[in-house]
Parts: sequence; structure tokens; C-alpha cells
Amino acid sequence: MIEHLFVRAAPPLLMMCLAACAASSPTADPGGQPSGSLRLHTEEPPPSPTARAVPELVATPAPMQSIFTISMPVYRQVMNLDCEAAALQMALASLGHPYSQPALFAEENADPRLPVMNPDGSVKHWGNPYVGFVGNVNGSDLAPTGYGVYYPVIIAVARSHGAPNATGGEGLSPGAVYEALKAGRPVMVWVETGWERVGYPLMGTWTAWDGRPIHYSLIEHTVTLSGVSESQVRVNDPWHAGSQYWISKAAFETSWRDFNNMAVIF
Repeated sequence: MIEHLFVRAAPPLLMMCLAACAASSPTADPGGQPSGSLRLHTEEPPPSPTARAVPELVATPAPMQSIFTISMPVYRQVMNLDCEAAALQMALASLGHPYSQPALFAEENADPRLPVMNPDGSVKHWGNPYVGFVGNVNGSDLAPTGYGVYYPVIIAVARSHGAPNATGGEGLSPGAVYEALKAGRPVMVWVETGWERVGYPLMGTWTAWDGRPIHYSLIEHTVTLSGVSESQVRVNDPWHAGSQYWISKAAFETSWRDFNNMAVIF
């Protein structure tokens, strides 16, 4: 009878035990870890670096040179009218060939004869500056008793005194002169003293002793160009005490034109 009662009472007791066990059993949390257990820490991989746009490197061109100069000493003419010898002296010195003006002038085949004048004060006959210096180098240009010399004589003297590549003539373009200066080549040019302009009878044409017509300006002058910029040329001028200065291309070209763009490029 006792055994029978135990058996009948067992089911309710068993149910209570099962219920208690169920209440104490761990349950899974939403993250998948059992409730009440240690959580496992999983490190996430570091984020990939964000690619940055690299700016395109563009080469910046060097600024264009706009001023060109040639190292050249300044000499004054030591005789009244030897501007050609003085200008040549400066050009040769810039190339490393020092000479005195008297030594250079001695190579210019001077013809000291005086001119034959017309009644109106213009020159009728005189020497030929294409073959030698005309008149007295210590004379006066306006009297006139002395004049000067032109490019063929200067080229010959230059070539025999250290500048074998000297060239020149008449009718040269301004561009040819400016490009020569940019390349470091001095340029002798025939212009008028003080950049003045004169007319007849101080400017005209005489007939040389050998019959050649000679275009002249009695204020004929020679300088050496030693630099160039966009709008100017630099002048080594032997007149008076000798000087170096810049003058506008327009003023230079106007005076230069009176001598048919005569020049010697070294």
C-alpha cells in the first residue's frame, strides 16, 4: 500500500524537478552566446584605407628670358672722329681681344684729303669710306674736314684682330641684329651722333674720288650694341666720355635707317 502511494506521488514531484531544471537552464541570447556564459570578443579587421586622388603633376615652363646683355667695357673715343675705332675696340674687348684705338685706326687706310663742296654747303666730292677712313680723324664733321669709315674696312680689321667670323653689310633687318644680340654677338651699327636727325645739305650723296656715289650724313656716328630687351637696345657709345645706356628700338631703327641699316655682327 505504501509502495503504491509513492508511485502515484512521483509524477508530481518529477514535474516539479523538471520545471526547476528548465528554469535554471541557460538560454541563447540573440547574439548566439549562451546566457550567463563568457562572451567571446572577435576583433573586426581594420577598415581599408580610402584611396586619395593624387593631383596630376604638370610641368611649369621656365619663364622666357626677355633681357639679354653682353659684358662689354665702355671706352671713349680718343680722337675727334675715331668713333668706328672706339666702337670696334669695345666689341673686340668683349670677345677677349684688347687693342688700342690708335692701333685699330692705323688699319683703316685713312685718306686725309679735304672735300670739294657745292655752293649750297653740300659735299660734291670726297673720299670713299668703303675703302678707307675719309678726312682728318682729328678734324671737324660739320666743317667738314673729317668724316669716317664704313663696314667693309671694319670687317677686315675685325677678322684680322680676333673676330674671324665677323660679317656685315647694308640692308640688314632689325630682327637679324636682335637675334645676334640674343646669341651673345656684339653688333656695330652706323647711326647719327646723339640720335639727331638732319636733312640736306648735312645729309646727301657725294661722288668719291673713284667715282662711287656715297650716301652720307655729316653727323655720322658708330656705336656698339651690347644688349636687347623687348622694346630697347643697350648702347655702348664712345661719344664724349663714353657711356652705356638703353634706347628704344624705334629711335634706334629710325637713325640706323639713315645709313641703310649698316652693321657689323661679330
